[in-house]
Amino acid sequence: MVFTSTLLRGFGSLASLTLLFGWCGVLGFDITKKDNLAVYWGQDGAGTQQSLAFYCADDTIDVIPLAFLYIFRGTGGNPVVDLGPACADWNSDVFSGTDLVKCPSVEADIKTCQSKGKLVTLSLGGATGQDGFSSDSQAQTFADQIWNLFLGGSSSTRPFGNAVLDGIDLDIENGSPNHYAAFVNRIRSHASGASKKYYISAAPQCPYPDAFIGAALNAASFDAIYVQFYNNFCGLNHASDYNFATWDNWAKTVSPNKNVKIYIGAPGSAAAAGDGYVNVTTLSNYATQAQQQFSSFGGIMLWDADTAYTNNRFDKGIKSAMVASANKLFPSQAHSSVAPPPKSAPTPSHTSQSHVSTAAPPPKPTSSAGVAHPSESSTPNNDQNGGNDTNQPEPVLAPHEILHKEPRGYSRFFRF
Repeated sequence: MVFTSTLLRGFGSLASLTLLFGWCGVLGFDITKKDNLAVYWGQDGAGTQQSLAFYCADDTIDVIPLAFLYIFRGTGGNPVVDLGPACADWNSDVFSGTDLVKCPSVEADIKTCQSKGKLVTLSLGGATGQDGFSSDSQAQTFADQIWNLFLGGSSSTRPFGNAVLDGIDLDIENGSPNHYAAFVNRIRSHASGASKKYYISAAPQCPYPDAFIGAALNAASFDAIYVQFYNNFCGLNHASDYNFATWDNWAKTVSPNKNVKIYIGAPGSAAAAGDGYVNVTTLSNYATQAQQQFSSFGGIMLWDADTAYTNNRFDKGIKSAMVASANKLFPSQAHSSVAPPPKSAPTPSHTSQSHVSTAAPPPKPTSSAGVAHPSESSTPNNDQNGGNDTNQPEPVLAPHEILHKEPRGYSRFFRF
């Protein structure tokens, strides 16, 4: 994803554990559907980000992870959240003795989105996140804190007031991969007695297994996995190495939850990733084939809301295509039709057509028992510069980034 507009602490390669808490009482979301759309919000990827509520105005998006909580243990022992221009410690009030922000406008928007059947989750970690645990005990204590600050617990320092998020997205891209299963299991323990149901997901990079969250994926129960099929050799623009089958096989044979849903993670525009962007037609072909071939397929994940919306409503284009295909193939596992995006929507100047993959539609997927690319199990691409993307132009810094002396190219699903 792209921590691009404000303090882009985007978190580019780690797996994002999305603790999608709370779908009980949310009528619009159904995890069993084969056409769900998850879109990250908060980092102003195209420089024109609107309020959270803006992206909940229609039926396009089903899940919105807020990006990001990027420091686990900050001032006063509290985590630090940066939601770009919407709410961050450099532009908003903080609780005394901490860098934990007060976000009343986001609180109101969370409630608005939830009232329309959307899930709103919180993404933790990132490519430059200050995260990780030294023991299971520390991970469990942090889970208690997250539960009280953002989920079903209570605290006098809740950034979003009495709004209760529907999930947590762990995008762990640094440090030790140890102890995350303990964190997830502790959240599960809290959720077991809650008044609404809570779900957990992750967003690993496509090389299998993921170096940072792979161990937790195999040891704890997840509900949805947002695989980043970009900025890697197995990305959407490298059809011969595309490995959804490998992840489908993991879901059915390794995951503790054999009903876990796998999403195809994609950039919302050519500017949203260093490599791997494909047009709506190509992405819809991938989605249709996954709907047909893989029972674990749950939908598409996009980075991010701003880039996808300004890219001729890329989000609505892929959602409409998925819904149309699912209604033909599996009517009971599809949403009702979604209006197509307006043809007159302008193409943003930053979306250079020279970066758009014109590759042929993906080949017919192989069996889910297919063998992964040799390098996937030994040398997954965890390079902070996105593998071979060494000739990317220098990113432009936003004012607040200059203040913090941090480069623009951070991002959970987007790395220059």
